[in-house]
Amino acid sequence: QVQLVESGGGLVEAGGSLRLSCTASGSISTVNNMGWYRQVPGKLRELVAAIGNVSTTPTYAAAVKGRCTISRDTSRNTVHLQLDKLKPEYTARFYCHYCPGYFWGRGPQVPVPS
Repeated sequence: QVQLVESGGGLVEAGGSLRLSCTASGSISTVNNMGWYRQVPGKLRELVAAIGNVSTTPTYAAAVKGRCTISRDTSRNTVHLQLDKLKPEYTARFYCHYCPGYFWGRGPQVPVPS
């Protein structure tokens, strides 16, 4: 089992920046991938960004390229996300993700009021 503890989230003003962190603990695999997904009610979770601990080239959703940075501290099994220039339509719950095994964090809500 892997446990994910998220920090950050909460209200972000339109045009502002979101900063999230997630730390994994438990049965950490030698090769793993961590990232962030977002979900709005009635829709599937969609990738925001992800990064591995061996293959460290980040993956970004097309919608956030150029305004999103994901990084990780491998020694602490922690991943950090910064997403800039948020728009109201980006209001969602953001979930930390870990694989192998497909573990999820609790998903802090990030409202972006108009």
